[in-house]
Formats: sequence, structure tokens, C-alpha cells
Amino acid sequence: MAKNKKGKELGKGIYQRTDGTYSARFVTKSGKRIEKNFRTPAEAKNWLLKAKAEDTLGTLALPMPREKSETPEMDFSSKTTVNQWFEFCEETLWADLSPNTRRNRRERYENNIKQVIGKLSLEQVKPLHCVKILNDMETKPYDDFGNHYAGSTIKQTYIVLGIMFRAAVNNGFIAKHPLDGIQFRKPVKATGDIRFLSVEEQQKFLAVAENTYNGRQYRLLLETGLRTGELIGLTFDDIDFENRTLSVNRSLEYRHKDGVWRAGPPKTMAGYRTIHLTQTAMEILTQLAKERPYRKEAPELDQVLPYKDRRANNVRYLL
Repeated sequence: MAKNKKGKELGKGIYQRTDGTYSARFVTKSGKRIEKNFRTPAEAKNWLLKAKAEDTLGTLALPMPREKSETPEMDFSSKTTVNQWFEFCEETLWADLSPNTRRNRRERYENNIKQVIGKLSLEQVKPLHCVKILNDMETKPYDDFGNHYAGSTIKQTYIVLGIMFRAAVNNGFIAKHPLDGIQFRKPVKATGDIRFLSVEEQQKFLAVAENTYNGRQYRLLLETGLRTGELIGLTFDDIDFENRTLSVNRSLEYRHKDGVWRAGPPKTMAGYRTIHLTQTAMEILTQLAKERPYRKEAPELDQVLPYKDRRANNVRYLL
């Protein structure tokens, strides 16, 4: 098994080239040798796994010869600007992440990181720049109403900085990570701090919520365990009344800053699931289906929202 220049094993079929890039190769069922070059071992590994699977299924597309007119790839180095490096990370290294995750990373970059270090080269970024980004988010309001960023939002920025520069270190463009030694300080709610409502608390909550406009929505959330985005992303096509099941295939969110609705897949593959409905959930959904012809529909329901289905790896549409 080949190793990189630091002695780390790269995995079967992957090796490091003399120019520092990585190559992945394997032999197809027909005996044809396929090889492709990448900037990082992670890219090489991902391509190799996908190519082997496609070869097994008979869907592998063999690489075409490189055209001379094709735009040459950017030659990354320590002189590469942070703006250029982010675009490469977003388009290439993070290409397989969910659309919502990629959007959130871009928002943190555009709103908080870019203005401080975007025009600097990778080697020019120092710990003090990273500290300024995080301190500005903690101390300066982000709008005219004096609102400050939540700890979870600042942590997202900390994470984006971390993975961006970790990739630059791993590829040898910079020697040291500028976040080394910098601690994220603003507290966020830990997983252990999340408390579930007891049965008695749920009953008290529903007794108050029952007569509100969203009363049935609250009860359905408690009966199914759906996230809010998953619930509002449902259509009647997702409900199997005969088998008493509900399929979760997408999520819907409203971006207040942009004033638009966005559809997307569940955050992970495990988010795709089928839920067996309780009697109460069935009664709610059956009643909603009966009322559908008589309910006033919001103008937003005429929108067609495209989203990427992670299972089919193609674009679908939510009507």
C-alpha cells in the first residue's frame, strides 16, 4: 500500500506523484486500466470508490482525452488568495455536502470572513486575523436593530475557517494552521443540555396550543418526531394512507434575510426515512386531506422549488 511523503498510508490504488498531487487507478471488469489525478487524497479516494461502483453496475463513463483548448487548472500555492481557495473548497472539496450545508458555509464566508481576509494570500493569514473575525461577530451587532450573532453561528464560522485552512495545510500550501491555539469561547447549547418534554408537559402544551392556528401542526410534530422543516416540506404524495406511513424525502426552510423559500434534501442519508403513523397522526392527516379543497391557499404554493435528491443524485422539484 502506497504512502505519502509523510509516511501516511493512502489506501489501495492511490499514490502520491512527484509534483505533490495524487493519482487513483484501477482495472475495470473489461481489463481496461483507468487512472485520474487529484489535488488531495480524499478526492482520489472518493473518485475511486465511485468509479469502482459504477464499473460494477455497468455505468462507468471512461475518461475522454483532455482537449488542448480546455482552460488549465489553477496552480495553487501559498500565494493563492483566501477568496480563490474558498471557491475551490466550495466547488470541489465540499461538492458532495448537502445544499443547505454549502449555503450556510458560503453565508458565513461572505458575511463574516471575506471582508477580513478574503484578499490576503493563504500564507498572510495569521491568528490575529481569525481572532478579529470571531471577536467582531461576538461584539458587533449584525443589523440596525442591535442583534448579535448566536454562539452557534459564531461556531459555524470557526468551523469554516478550520476546515478551509486544514485543507491548505494538508496540501502543503501553508505550514501552520492559523487557528492553532485559538479557542472558541462563546457558549452554545451542548447536546447534553437538550431536554425532552415529559408526557405531562406535552399534554399541558397541547392543551394551550390546541385552539391556535398551528395546533394540529404542533400535535403532528409530537406524534411523528419530524423536524419543522421536514413537516412543512411534506406533500400529500408523501403519505400512504393505506399502509399508515409517511415518507421523509426533503426539507423546506424560509430564509428571512432573502425573503425566499428553499427546498433541500435531508441533511444526511439517514434523514430519508419512513415513519409509521399513530392513530392520532392518521386522524390529523385524514382531516387535513378532507379540508384541502376548501382551505385558502397561500400564493407561495404556486412556486416550483428545485432541490437535489441525494439518493438519485439529480435535481427534483417541489410544487
